[in-house]
Amino acid sequence: MNKKSYIKLANKAATIQINELKKIKKIFNSSFVKAVETIMNCKGKIIFSGVGKNSFICKKAAATFSSVGIPSFFVDPTGVSHGDAGQLEKRDILIIISNSGNTSELLNLLKFANRFRIKIIGIASNSNSMLIKASDIKILYPKLKEADPNNIVPTSSTSFVMLLCDCLATTIMEKRKFSKENFFLYHKGGNLGAALRLAKDIMVTGKKMPVVDHKKSFDHAIRIMNKKNLGIVVITKKGFIKNIITDGDIRRILNNSPKKKDLDDIKKSQPMVISENISASKALGFMSEKKITSLLVVSDKDRNKKNKILKGIIHIHFLLRDGIK
Repeated sequence: MNKKSYIKLANKAATIQINELKKIKKIFNSSFVKAVETIMNCKGKIIFSGVGKNSFICKKAAATFSSVGIPSFFVDPTGVSHGDAGQLEKRDILIIISNSGNTSELLNLLKFANRFRIKIIGIASNSNSMLIKASDIKILYPKLKEADPNNIVPTSSTSFVMLLCDCLATTIMEKRKFSKENFFLYHKGGNLGAALRLAKDIMVTGKKMPVVDHKKSFDHAIRIMNKKNLGIVVITKKGFIKNIITDGDIRRILNNSPKKKDLDDIKKSQPMVISENISASKALGFMSEKKITSLLVVSDKDRNKKNKILKGIIHIHFLLRDGIK
């Protein structure tokens, strides 16, 4: 078999799955709406369960739900008879996925949930199955053609239910107005977390900031700059940002006039000020554009005011260290 034949077969399998996935719109009906509303009103946890290939779909769905602030986890139905049922509470919602809906391993889980009146959202393709009959909310999807030559290996069907679970999650995200900032709370690490960081997540604050009052001496300002090691010192007047002196300013001042000076007499750099809720990647963009190494951070309400209170300082090294691009 030549390489073109491999590509032809792969294209055939992909086309089958793509065509089957288009049937997802058939199940965006009243049952789907009830499922969304039930999940949104849940006072407990969302528990996914399934066996075989669907167990992996359930684990992925639970991870997706948790990542957008919906407490979720996977329960193996085969462990229900051996103590795992203790993880289920009456206020929880159980989402069970099974293509046939008659998988024997689900029986004890369904009995337990029905006995303790735990709401079940059943997802299956068989309307006469024990899963659908035992479910409070019944999500039926059409019979699907699998992508393998014998039409028996779970391929299209598992892709379909994964898409369905993703649609549930994204619908709830939109209804709850789940923002990038919310998402960051659950994704502190990795490239995604870095991309979603805000200025307030990166900046130094409090005693770590090199800040001096405008009435202090020039020598005092230099000592503070050296101590805090950010390459700048922020000059304040009555608690508000007045200006900054950079290490470059210091060198120019000492080269031109080594005499001691008052801070008010020194020609200082104009500070670049950003809001605390601006993205860290945008902050890096400002630094690159202006060819500066530090940004002063203020609150959103102070951003457009004449008098601004310093909340923090970002140095370009912080951004590069944390993988901001």
